[in-house]
Amino acid sequence: MASRRLALNLAQGLRGRAGISVPFRRGLATPHQTPGLKTQTTTLKNGLTVATQFSPYAQTSTVGMWIDAGSRAETEETNGTAHFLEHLAFKGTSKRTQQQLELEIENMGAHLNAYTSRENTVYFAKALNEDVPQCVDILQDILQNSKLEEAAIERERDVILRESEEVEKQLEEVVFDHLHATAFQHQPLGRTILGPRENIRDITRTELSNYIKHNYTADRMVLVGSGGVPHEQLVEMADKHFAGLPTKAPETSAYILSKKKPDFIGSDIRIRDDTIPTANIAIAVEGVSWSDDDYFTALVAQAIVGNYDKALGNAPHQGSKLSGIVHKDDLATSYMSFSTSYSDTGLWGIYLVTDNITRIDDLVHFALREWSRLSGSVSEAEVERAKAQLKASILLSLDGTTAVAEDIGRQIVTTGRRMEPREIERVIDAITEKDVMDFAQRKLWDKDIAISAVGSIEGLFTYSRIRADMSRNF
Repeated sequence: MASRRLALNLAQGLRGRAGISVPFRRGLATPHQTPGLKTQTTTLKNGLTVATQFSPYAQTSTVGMWIDAGSRAETEETNGTAHFLEHLAFKGTSKRTQQQLELEIENMGAHLNAYTSRENTVYFAKALNEDVPQCVDILQDILQNSKLEEAAIERERDVILRESEEVEKQLEEVVFDHLHATAFQHQPLGRTILGPRENIRDITRTELSNYIKHNYTADRMVLVGSGGVPHEQLVEMADKHFAGLPTKAPETSAYILSKKKPDFIGSDIRIRDDTIPTANIAIAVEGVSWSDDDYFTALVAQAIVGNYDKALGNAPHQGSKLSGIVHKDDLATSYMSFSTSYSDTGLWGIYLVTDNITRIDDLVHFALREWSRLSGSVSEAEVERAKAQLKASILLSLDGTTAVAEDIGRQIVTTGRRMEPREIERVIDAITEKDVMDFAQRKLWDKDIAISAVGSIEGLFTYSRIRADMSRNF
């Protein structure tokens, strides 16, 4: 959402025609009367959705294609294909060589990027308003005409293998990948985005082109514009460049499986490595989807549990009850509560990092005791604090055309519509402490958990012992 523009009346001393000074009068700050920024959507004949938020004062725009296909749309044998394609997108098309593509972007001073998640693949560009047509032409070229040359595939294979090695050094990434793998065992959502190393080594051009054919279809794509690009102009560009997209692909077994709601499995995975000086532990229950009625209540509950980082100067005063206990007893280096949502499910939990490895049991105990407290003893004050933090976090995250485009694309791809920031504020404002306790009683109290732990974790209790803490009366 573009920032609301406020016009201050900075009145200066005015002089009348007869040279008489007019006394200075201080005016009140008043909002500039501009129409509210709205998200507009249009669906083309082939099913492609075009969505924009036009800001008449913006000098730049972000345009991009959000595709309802990520690693979840793969099979076990092709896991890693979506991410591999993202790498190959900028390596040349039938119209532009890699060098021409890079030079064209460089000459505009634009930024072209892409990323892959479990459920989406995104290609986007940020540029001056006058360069938007050229950016849309580049996007359609890389999406529809990528050459996928064998030489480029082999070069990127090595790049992705090195990237995989780097990811394996990031403990948080490793823990969360394992958390998905154990919570959604043997299901598409449980697979990693990069895929296993053997798949990266074996992926062929045929598998890459098949992924495009089966997933890059108009009914699964949203062209998004944010900033100074008018909706009608982007619709015209979409009609010009993307009218030839296939309307729909055959529903393969992989597609059908990707749309089936995954089963959450209470389980744990532990990788003990005493050369790692910390214990890194993620614990989660089954969370909520993007469109769930409890989506914002889950975020408020997450904010009540809060976050903690021992290295910060305000560590003793980070607001939540759990952070106070953790800091007082030196139980953790940091912790982060999270509510991760997908189209039909999610993970709600906490990620703990501690170098006090003899007190892991205390750390886990107090974290889960806080979860139990949410079911029956939540104060109005902490709910209001959590709501204020959540609203500020959401609104601050929409600072800039790229962030707004991301919000529009993700919401429309996953839920079919975009909630405007003011609507989100109203929903959050309406949440009460009773709603939070009701959510905790249904989603947390005595529920199965998934646990992922890496590092010096000898002191982590057994699954059954930790599971028993999910229904603690105190």
